[in-house]
Parts: sequence; C-alpha cells; structure tokens
Amino acid sequence: MRTTLRRMAVGLSLAALTATAAACGSATSNSSNASSSTDAPAASALDGKGEVSIDFWHAMSGKNGEALKQLTDQFNAKNKGRVKVNLQFKNTYDDTLSAYKAALNSGQAPDVVQVYDIGTRFMIDSKSIVPVQSFVDADKTNTSDIQPNIAGYYSVDNKLYSMPFNTSMPLLYLNKTAFTKAGLDPANPPKTLDEITAAARKLTVKDANGRVTQYGFGAALYGWFLEQWTASGNQEYCDQGNGRDGRGTTVKLATDDHIKLLAWWKKMVDEGLAPKLDSNTTTADNAFTAGTVAMTLESTGSLGGFLKSAEGKFDIATGNYPKINATDAGGPIIGGASLWVVGKGKDDAHKRAAWEFVKSLSDKDTQATWHTSTGYFPISKGALETDVDKQWVAQRPQFQTAITQLQNTPLSKATQGCLLGAMPQARKAAEQAMQAAVLSGTDPRAALEQQEQALTTPIKDYNQSVAG
Repeated sequence: MRTTLRRMAVGLSLAALTATAAACGSATSNSSNASSSTDAPAASALDGKGEVSIDFWHAMSGKNGEALKQLTDQFNAKNKGRVKVNLQFKNTYDDTLSAYKAALNSGQAPDVVQVYDIGTRFMIDSKSIVPVQSFVDADKTNTSDIQPNIAGYYSVDNKLYSMPFNTSMPLLYLNKTAFTKAGLDPANPPKTLDEITAAARKLTVKDANGRVTQYGFGAALYGWFLEQWTASGNQEYCDQGNGRDGRGTTVKLATDDHIKLLAWWKKMVDEGLAPKLDSNTTTADNAFTAGTVAMTLESTGSLGGFLKSAEGKFDIATGNYPKINATDAGGPIIGGASLWVVGKGKDDAHKRAAWEFVKSLSDKDTQATWHTSTGYFPISKGALETDVDKQWVAQRPQFQTAITQLQNTPLSKATQGCLLGAMPQARKAAEQAMQAAVLSGTDPRAALEQQEQALTTPIKDYNQSVAG
C-alpha cells in the first residue's frame, strides 16, 4: 500500500510558509470562553456543553480513508451526545498543511489536523496548537505504550507535541524467487551497500542480445531515503542537534557518507546493475512489482500493495534498511504523519473534545484495527500483542522485519530525525543532488555542496520569520 507521503508536492511555497509562521507567532485565542491557546483544559470542560462538534482535516484517501471513517464512526457512536467528529478530506499532505496555514489567517482552522512528519517544525513554531504533552500532564496519562522511536520524532526536550498516527518505516524489499534462483539466501538479505552490489551482480539478468531484463537493484532517488541513510549512520541531518536544541541553520548534505553513497549508486548504474530511476517512487515501485528489479527500497506502507501486485508472479521477502558502512550504529527514522490539537481560536470544550478523539485513536485496540486495515506501523506496543494484530503479522511475515528493526534502533537525536522549518525544501534539494550525481554524472561532492548552499536562504528566511 503506497503511503500518502509520496503523493505530496514537496516544494512548498516559502512565501506562504514564512508569512503564515509570522502571522501565527503570537497566536492567542479569539474566544471569550477559552483558556490560553496552548493550555490543556480538564475533562470537565465538556460538562453541560451538549454535543460538541469538531472538525478533523486529514489526507487519508482510498482504503486508508475508509479505515479512518470506520474508526471515526465508532468514536462518534460511543460519544453520542457528547462529541461529534466531522471528517474533512483535504487531499494530499501538502494540500492539508497549506489549507491549515490559510485557515489560521482567516480564523477558520479545524479542531484537529493531520500533518506530515516534515511539517512538524512549522506546527510547533506556529504556536497555534495545544501540545499533546499538556493533556498528558493534565490527565496524568500513561504514555509508556507508545513506541519510543515513534514518539521520539514528534518530541522536543521530552515534550510530545502531537500524537503519532499513521507511521511508516523504510525496508529493503527482495524478489524472493529471484534470490533463490540466483543461489542467494533471501533469509540473509544484504546489509550494506557493498553487499547489495555483490548480490546485484548475481541477480542481474541479460537476454541473448545483452539487454538487461532484470536489474539487481533499483530504487527511487527519493530524499526521504537520504535522510534514512544519515540516521542509520547515527549522524544528524541538520545542525542544532538535528533541530532539537534550537532552530537548524544548515542541512548537512555534503558529508563523506553521502558522497560515498551517490558514487556507489552511479557506479551501480554504470555497471548495468541498476536502472536510471528518478525521484518518482511510483516508477520504482512498478519496476519492482513488474520483476524488472530484484531489490528495492520502500516504506512499510507499500507492503500490502507489493504483495497484491506480485501475487502469482513471485514471492517477496524483506530486510532491514541497508547501511552505508558495516560499522554504522544508528537506524532508520519513521515517516508518515501525526495529529495536532488546535488551540488558536478554540474554546476549552472544543480543545477537550479534540483531545478525547485524538487520544482514542492511540488506544491499542484502535491502533491494531488501523494497522491491520492499512498496513501502517501501530504506534502502540500493546497493539502488536492483540490477537487480531498477531494474526495479521503471521499472515505477512515480511512485516516482522519492520517490528524488529524499530525495536533495535537506538533512540537518539540522529534517529529522531531533523526538525527544520524548510524541511520540505531540504528534501527536494536532496533529490536534485541525487539526480544530478546519479543520472547526469555531476561530481557527487559538487552536487551536494551546490544544493546545501542553495538551502541557506530558505532556512534563514524561515528562521527570521518565526524569531522572537
């Protein structure tokens, strides 16, 4: 199942971003019946209010949207006469965040909004939300069931700002049938770039005319993947403690490991072991399911779609996200999106109603339903212990790789991921550098340095817009 993550247009308008951030910098409530916009009201805020209607803006379509509607309907039925949630689909992640920024300026913001991972810094800087930690502290809620590495992305200084919801992780996907045919053990997948090369040489197949009919490896030149390799090397992607000790000012693109990675990828293409693929993940995904590449990189959210597309053609296995160097001691970062409780312009009853809904979606049974309906990684440790989830994983043993990988990844600022106001632009810049080096033959160091320098102004402009 393909996640919404790759459907977004990552090139956010910097002008819109900075203007909205500045407008929200001193957000206050517009309601006379409200506490400070960042305060968490007590459960009694709903007393005597009748049925409080709240709006939830989201970016879940297709099967994911159907699953979300089912969970929302269940919540509404259970809370009839007290809280009613109105789902409003806002298309892609990018569209949802853009609509939210516009709504803050017009005073028409929703009560709950789903925002993709790289929008986290903006949401914090907007000062328009009630941090989840405020509700957790007010209610003395036990959050130990949330997977630490998932909560870690949305936390700064041990303060959880939003509730993780739809979470994905990157994996190495293998054509198990091709592995076996080539004399390779799919139960022992490649763990490093060098091992991918060695396996690819055995997996690459040519016809009588020398034309490649099956490449050993092929993946999109997707910026998210570069972030994963950085974290797997236990390195920080941006300065200021990955943007967690302060607002980041520099993205570390031109590192030795990134240069090594792009040189390796170019060599794989030059040797005919990998095809020329751009940053479009759909193209790379289709190449894998068509059987024209035997190894690829993708998120856990693609597992269901891969299994369905490959059915009757070949079997699929999975491996941990590969490392650049065998000694790399980190692990990959989560992706996806989280849920934010809006405080600006909201009275206490609406803020409390929003929290009750968000809290319900983190429940282990709800997360088990969400996981098994969509393929997203459950944020709840307890969800993995439910009968329905155990049965689902047993039928899809490929997912166990993701569970083990998450549990074995040490939590650090590196594996928490980079929080940057200009992160959408940074991801796009990474992709431009990757394509220049791998597809056009630009020197990897020069390609990375050029894009690193190009990010200086967008980052500076954003930081100045939210200063003070």
